[in-house]
Amino acid sequence: MISLVRVDNRLIHGQVVEAWVPALKAARIVVADDEAAGSDLVRAAMGLAVPATAEVRIQPLAEVDFAAVHADAVKTLVLVRDVGNLVEARERGLPLVRVNLGNVHHRPGRRPVTPSVFLSQLELDQLTMLTSSGVEVEARAVPGERAVSLPELKDRYGKGG
Repeated sequence: MISLVRVDNRLIHGQVVEAWVPALKAARIVVADDEAAGSDLVRAAMGLAVPATAEVRIQPLAEVDFAAVHADAVKTLVLVRDVGNLVEARERGLPLVRVNLGNVHHRPGRRPVTPSVFLSQLELDQLTMLTSSGVEVEARAVPGERAVSLPELKDRYGKGG
């Protein structure tokens, strides 16, 4: 059962392990990321960061069986690196109900919409497309923060951050 899909450039890190996993009562973390899956060092570091009580899968996006992950009873947090990967994962069968934007780093063409989330117009358009099909999109670093809705993110983007 997929509890939450999180977009986070850093994938597994302290906020995920110390805040999101306990809040969701997640017993499994699935990292759908080609770069992380292709690096023994990154896979080992991420695996060490997670408590032994949680299962960790780090796989290339195209190899994750999202339907199987969603169909079983294990509460799962799915992590993808950016909005483009989120859209690709959905096209590959990731059922989306709720998406959290956690850490999306600055790069050319992106504007700040929260202290830790920077988005481009294309990414806002992609997120809008997802919400039009019933997906809830929010931004917040940790569960205790106030969630920022997509309309508010768009407003902030329009004002230049």
